[in-house]
Amino acid sequence: MLLNKTMQPSKILEETIDYVKNSLNDIIHDITIERAVIGIFFSGVILNNGHAGISATPIKEIPEAVCCPSSARSMPNAGHLTERSVVKYLKDATSNIPMKKAMGIAVLSALSSYCREIGLTEGYDMEVGVDALDCVDLRDDTYPVLIGAIGPFLRVLKSRKKPFSVVELDTRTLKPDELPFYVPPDKTGEIVPKADVLVITGTTLINGTLEGILEIARPDTKVVVVGPTASILPHAFFKRGVDILGGDIITHPQKMLDTLAEGGSGYHLYGHSAERVLVTQKSPGFNP
Repeated sequence: MLLNKTMQPSKILEETIDYVKNSLNDIIHDITIERAVIGIFFSGVILNNGHAGISATPIKEIPEAVCCPSSARSMPNAGHLTERSVVKYLKDATSNIPMKKAMGIAVLSALSSYCREIGLTEGYDMEVGVDALDCVDLRDDTYPVLIGAIGPFLRVLKSRKKPFSVVELDTRTLKPDELPFYVPPDKTGEIVPKADVLVITGTTLINGTLEGILEIARPDTKVVVVGPTASILPHAFFKRGVDILGGDIITHPQKMLDTLAEGGSGYHLYGHSAERVLVTQKSPGFNP
């Protein structure tokens, strides 16, 4: 498996969507989008029931973004985002068009929040205000592999003064002192099986590479998936060997969207309109 930009179907998304649809049943047809924002770093939505969701904005996944007429085809519903049902957005979450897929994931994130509110929390524990990356066990003999240049964790890895690897599609996101640890995407299949700890950015859900990475990880590898894009119900992740899920919970939806509309990133959200959450599996045998 190679980490590349080829969009692949996601069973994680498909299973989570099915679970949400079956759980909400007819209620889902009464849920609409109240407001939607596509920001530079993240995109988000608020539902008419007050719940909000977020996803990374896949700017680098849209080659057409250099041309207005071409990019318009990548997000054909611009100007009409609040006129579509959530069911149509969920269909977009499995699309091969990155921006439509991201907006679909944001809606799935908001619906996941609603599911938690009405008590659909079986099979997992969630701690609000806990950064999943702070819970990663990095003993001296641990060899970590990072999929995606997650800045805070890169700083932790560098401070250990121990070997690690980072796989990243765009080397421009890496600092000079991080380049010695860089592994090109076409070496993903070689480096992932060596990992004792595997930390994966949630944006792999958008580019369709997450499941391929999980398939080649060793059974004893500690697997962590983090980022706002991973803020959906966790059951399908756990079924595929993920040990820790680190997403976000939106505490002030309108403020969150205002921040995204002004080009805000995660640093502008936490402690203001969102909080990190740590999600772990409660009962390994649970199968929604």
